[in-house]
Amino acid sequence: IKNMNWMANYTGESDFILVGIFSQSNHPALLCVVIFVVFLMALTGNAVLILLIHFDAHLHTPMYFFISQLSLMDVMYISITVPKMLIDQIMGISNISAPECGMQMFLYVTLAGSECFLLATMAYDRYMAICHPLHYPVLMNHRLCLLLASGCWFLGSVDGFMLTPITMTFPFCRSREIHHFFCEVPAVMKLSCSDTSLYETVMYLCCVLMLLIPVTVISSSYYFILLTIHRMNLAEGQKKAFATCSSHMTVVILFYGAAVYTYMLPTSYHTSEKDMIVSVFYTILTPGLNPLIYSLRNKNVMGALKKMLNVGPVFQETIK
Repeated sequence: IKNMNWMANYTGESDFILVGIFSQSNHPALLCVVIFVVFLMALTGNAVLILLIHFDAHLHTPMYFFISQLSLMDVMYISITVPKMLIDQIMGISNISAPECGMQMFLYVTLAGSECFLLATMAYDRYMAICHPLHYPVLMNHRLCLLLASGCWFLGSVDGFMLTPITMTFPFCRSREIHHFFCEVPAVMKLSCSDTSLYETVMYLCCVLMLLIPVTVISSSYYFILLTIHRMNLAEGQKKAFATCSSHMTVVILFYGAAVYTYMLPTSYHTSEKDMIVSVFYTILTPGLNPLIYSLRNKNVMGALKKMLNVGPVFQETIK
């Protein structure tokens, strides 16, 4: 009951104060403009990728279905933190209420957990496509893809429902200044005046599992993929397989590298400044980079984009 009523418990309490990245910058106005541009690029890039995959019949395959799910997560991911951060900077405010903080934390943890499992699912999909091409259309059918994607979202939400209520029910009797630009679990935990060592151990083990299981799936998948690529006699087949996998591995390294630093390294390695820089990397930059990684190096996506851009002139010629 205590965990379920954490929002009500903080209704009359003072708000948290987000000491964001702008306070650390010598040029906050310029930083604000840069983040806004990256935010627009991320929204536009991911939205275009989702639309292309939805409307182009050639992209109705499991790989592109999972890429569209990743783009959807990235759109939500960046929308949770950046708009409030920019509005607060423009309006000159920095407070966030406990319910808002809890909701932001829940959505962020849910999406981060979901993306962990989705990247593993995408690696498994590549393994099936390259190592078992004849059985791939049957094994990776649309129903299974929906089940795998739903499982990723479900496991992420379990993580969110588990960590958020526990974190928000700790008493915060120290300074209410969160040295971060959003309500991230480790940053909020630092404000608690009670002993959080047991919870931090449980959270650490939870994060190890959340990372260990997907990393094991990814590592195993790519081990067999590399073996298969090595055995290929056709240079064109090797090139195509390597291009597809290298795009995915780039995203995996960016995302998991930041996650390992944030949740698995001992607190002695952390400072508020480092934590914010790493968080900027995987909450703002990575969602902006993902569409570029998956589109610029992908002939099918670029072909679909060119076809979409040519729809206007073709339509006009038809009318004439």
